[in-house]
Amino acid sequence: MRGRVGTSIFQRVAGPEGPAHHEVIFASDGERWFADDRPIRRVHGDSSMFVGGLRALLLQSLHPLAMAAVAGRSGYKGDPWGRLQRTSYFLAVTTFGRVSDAQATIGRVRSIHQRVTGVAADGRPYAASAPELLTWVHIAEADSFLRAHTRFGAEPLDQAGRDGYVADVARIGAALGVPDPPLTERDLRARVEAYRGELASTPEARAAARFLLLNPPLPVIARPPYGLLAGAAVSLLPGWARWPLRLPWLPGAEAALVRPAGQAVVGAIRWATSAPRSAEAV
Repeated sequence: MRGRVGTSIFQRVAGPEGPAHHEVIFASDGERWFADDRPIRRVHGDSSMFVGGLRALLLQSLHPLAMAAVAGRSGYKGDPWGRLQRTSYFLAVTTFGRVSDAQATIGRVRSIHQRVTGVAADGRPYAASAPELLTWVHIAEADSFLRAHTRFGAEPLDQAGRDGYVADVARIGAALGVPDPPLTERDLRARVEAYRGELASTPEARAAARFLLLNPPLPVIARPPYGLLAGAAVSLLPGWARWPLRLPWLPGAEAALVRPAGQAVVGAIRWATSAPRSAEAV
């Protein structure tokens, strides 16, 4: 049962090309950007990323131009699993893969960003390659992944480790075109705060939150555990990020119920995905 559940999760997250990608990333010889003991490997290899990923999407949606780019170009509603699988491959290959594969993947992403342009509902033009949007996406992800790991990770990092994680992901961010990415946890949080004046509640952001939290494309049996992961993600959002998305603020219930339940689901995923999988699955 453990192996079947773990394989099912792997196939859903990694997609049909998962086994081939796994072989390239983990079985190939060659130089990596990050050594085995680097904090980024501990964070991105932990099942707390399921919570961090949801939080990142909710937080990112608050930037009207970033949300316009997502709503207009990424097909997150029409192909949500494809988007998840592409994101999971990007994170895996840049964290664990060979330098040559990481650089090739980043080159493809940058090429796609150059083509993602348009006009938001408020009349402002947007471009996914714009430094301010690249920076927002980068810091929202880094902040979300780190907070999720700190709260739900198997081995949370100390302060030096958290600073090391921010410095590690800065290397990837800089390669994507992020100018002057933050290098410490304190700097990261200050950069997130500095964006608050640009964030807003928009119909697109609220629709994305409803889709992610209430209407995910999942079978009925998977919805209860997903709901607990979603609740855990919301519990990590600051109060200023909740009201624009019409999300509740219930600190007592979150501390007593939501976060312990999220911890249990994250632990179950960790248990299932650490089981040996068949050769066909990996």
